Amino acid sequence: MSENPKTLGRRSFIKSGLIGAAGFGTLSSLPSALTAGQKPFTAPAGNAKASGFITRKLGKTGVTLPIVSMGVMNSNNENLIKAALDAGIVHLDTANGYQRGTNEGIIGKVLQGRPRDSYFLATKVPGEPRDRMTGNFSPETSAETWLKSFDVSLQRLGLDYVDIIYLHNVQTREATLFEPLLKALESVKKAGKARFIGVTSHRNEQDVVRAAIESKLYEVVLVGYNFRKTNLAELDAAIADAVKLGIGIIAMKTLAGGYWDDRARTQPINVKAALKWALSNPNITTAIPGMTSFDQLELNMQVMKDTKLTDQEKADLKLGEPQAAGGFYCQGCNECSGQCPKNLPIPSLMRGYMYAYGYRNLGEAYDLVSSLGVSESPCADCSHCAVKCAMGFDVRERATLLARLQAAPAELFG
Repeated sequence: MSENPKTLGRRSFIKSGLIGAAGFGTLSSLPSALTAGQKPFTAPAGNAKASGFITRKLGKTGVTLPIVSMGVMNSNNENLIKAALDAGIVHLDTANGYQRGTNEGIIGKVLQGRPRDSYFLATKVPGEPRDRMTGNFSPETSAETWLKSFDVSLQRLGLDYVDIIYLHNVQTREATLFEPLLKALESVKKAGKARFIGVTSHRNEQDVVRAAIESKLYEVVLVGYNFRKTNLAELDAAIADAVKLGIGIIAMKTLAGGYWDDRARTQPINVKAALKWALSNPNITTAIPGMTSFDQLELNMQVMKDTKLTDQEKADLKLGEPQAAGGFYCQGCNECSGQCPKNLPIPSLMRGYMYAYGYRNLGEAYDLVSSLGVSESPCADCSHCAVKCAMGFDVRERATLLARLQAAPAELFG
């Protein structure tokens, strides 16, 4: 059977010249993994220059990373992850809940036998329970529960420590500064189970970044950052202030949902241009675009060497034009807050819709909607939808389509 010429497999990716000598390979020139008395990990600037890769420092961590990293959330292809590492990707980003808990195990298999100083790994653990409307933690939110989940992550990964441990999916200043979980994060670092402490945010990012500054604890912040965001002025200012104080900034959601249109997915966003746009901000150390194919890996590797947007790429992103409605990306702008008479968690439902119909990650969508406490027909009693979405989403239709996933057996998504 002949290979599809439009689709790269591992063999053709290797032949493309993006793997092997052009990449970092095994970073044997690096110091050993961080333990008492040893120097911290830093990526080899010499190899990066020889490959033409652009690298940036991650705040005051002492770590230097290539500007493109790998978000592994949707990937279960061990060969793809191996190829990314061999080609020059250093930083892998996962989470305790990705692929219903199996993603960390997949990465753990890939990392077996690789020198610990040849990669830089982050995982994330959310605090639970939380108020689904406000995003704040409750008095029942337990540091012990969080710590147990983190230990499970280490077991799956087969590691003694991760490079970054994130408090995951934080939406407010109050949640960012929630003392029981701050103490849990501190204890993990003191025990040598994590080198650096971080926080992630999909919405109200500027508030979370400023709270991270206030905490004097967080060393890295992972934020949603893309050309479609409407809060860029406030977010850029917060990011700049954080970087001045030595906090490293990593970008996610750089592709803004991946499509201009809805379920038909006939109008893809120029992903290379979108990634370049995010990395044109020098305060962003690296981005973690999700990769599920060798084609995507090859495209992202090209950005490692060149972030300059061409005139055509600027046109493709519709820069300078009025914000187009539609697509999959919920900004988490909170303009919908208080509009729903049933107080449905609209931003979370819209994010779940993006997982299901944009990413085609039904497992992640199922787990998210099942955690929200909404019925399988949340909008059935409303004759019309009172919610006016800033992105022009048909909120009622999307909430209904997503919520129906709960009627399916959970094992279908495992």
